[in-house]
Amino acid sequence: MAGNRDRFSTATRLRLLGEQTAARVYRSQTRRQDRRSRLTGRAAFLALIVCTLVVALAYPMRQYVSQRNEIAEQERLAREAKERVEQLRDEKERLQDDAYIERLAREHLHYVKPGETGYTVTDQGTREREHDEEEGADRPWYSNVMEGVDTADRRDD
Repeated sequence: MAGNRDRFSTATRLRLLGEQTAARVYRSQTRRQDRRSRLTGRAAFLALIVCTLVVALAYPMRQYVSQRNEIAEQERLAREAKERVEQLRDEKERLQDDAYIERLAREHLHYVKPGETGYTVTDQGTREREHDEEEGADRPWYSNVMEGVDTADRRDD
């Protein structure tokens, strides 16, 4: 019986050892699942916070970018306005010079000094181009005005 007892105690020991090992494995799996569920909960909470921040900051960021673009556009317009003011100041200074005024009158209005004879030279090619292009595109402005007055006068008749 002593041999029987040793065998029984070994078998019992092995069975107990197996049960203990199974219990340890079960506990470690349960702990891992607990950790996973805790990490999943934490991850979900973190994702919720990040989404909330993105939603909360989206509109102000859009406004910020929009306002920066508007500021850049206004600065560009201000630069262009300053350049235009400088051009106008330069033109104003030039218009104070009588020689410049005389040159403009000669070039644009075809004025001549007393005693001079003014000539306007046109060739056949110019007349054909004028006919083909829009009416009055190559003529001085005052010719267009006079033609408009004549046309209006003829319509009233």
